[in-house]
Amino acid sequence: MIPIRDTVPRRHLPIVTWALIAINVLVFLYELSLGPRELGQLFYLFGIVPARYSHPAWAQWVGFPADDWWPFLTSMFLHGGWLHIIGNMWVLWIFGDNVEDVMGPLRYFLFYMVCGLFAGVTQWLTNFSATVPTIGASGAIAGVLGAYFVLFPRAKIVTLLPIFFWPFFVDLPAVFYLLMWFFLQLFSGAIAGLSSQVGGIAWWAHVGGFLFGALLCWWLVKRRRRRGRHLISA
Repeated sequence: MIPIRDTVPRRHLPIVTWALIAINVLVFLYELSLGPRELGQLFYLFGIVPARYSHPAWAQWVGFPADDWWPFLTSMFLHGGWLHIIGNMWVLWIFGDNVEDVMGPLRYFLFYMVCGLFAGVTQWLTNFSATVPTIGASGAIAGVLGAYFVLFPRAKIVTLLPIFFWPFFVDLPAVFYLLMWFFLQLFSGAIAGLSSQVGGIAWWAHVGGFLFGALLCWWLVKRRRRRGRHLISA
């Protein structure tokens, strides 16, 4: 299921969403300027390698810097190829503007970053001894999807369904689309765990980011309602 657009009009320019997309693209263009060896070093030093934090002796033997937790932040801005970055930025473009509308730029930026950090921690804890680096913005974007699920469950998502190589466009309720997406991540993560696969897609980062984003957004909405105010900010 490929999302094409949603039916919720934005009210303000999504400055933070655009800025996040621009930063990710600029970093990716820098990656393209590197050779295979330099690119691999970049991913290992600035991506999340779970064993680096789970097995300090191994990390020291390999040569990782000690007590360096920055990869939980920097990994969010690295991507492994054109499909990786285009897919992530496309989803952020579709869903991010409406969430930013409701939260306001500053709160939205902090929300995005915290969701990305939580997704990275989830990936570490569910792949404790993995030596493959995890990179990409998808964990943070999953948090944005979780917020969208809470804020706009009745919205419609125009979705491309390729059936036997023939494109069909359908309007799916956001609650249905996002639940389908979430359970696909959960199922894929469970299957990958059973088959002892730790590389490829960071399914559990998606699961952790989505759940954290939905719960955090729900708490923010509930907190604002108790104060008799709306979540909307300028």
